[in-house]
Amino acid sequence: MMGRNEFAELLRELRVQSHLTQFEVAEKLQYATPQYVSNWERGISTPPVAHLKTLAKIFKYDDELLFEKFLQEEIRVITEDFKKQFTRKGRWNP
Repeated sequence: MMGRNEFAELLRELRVQSHLTQFEVAEKLQYATPQYVSNWERGISTPPVAHLKTLAKIFKYDDELLFEKFLQEEIRVITEDFKKQFTRKGRWNP
């Protein structure tokens, strides 16, 4: 499983390797601002699933591998959230 923010780091690395700015990626995805891309790269949010194939194409990266890494990140975040909720109830003993 990927560690904290690895998906965000991957997106940044792929963009940099593709010699694209955040603005250029945002334009290709038809966003008005690069803030979305910036948020993805900082791990604040993740791209919509519907954009993963387009991102893979933009970065010349395997779309199934990008989806798998995205899914791993989503599972990590959900697991972390559930653990926090469960711990607040005083029941979680890892």
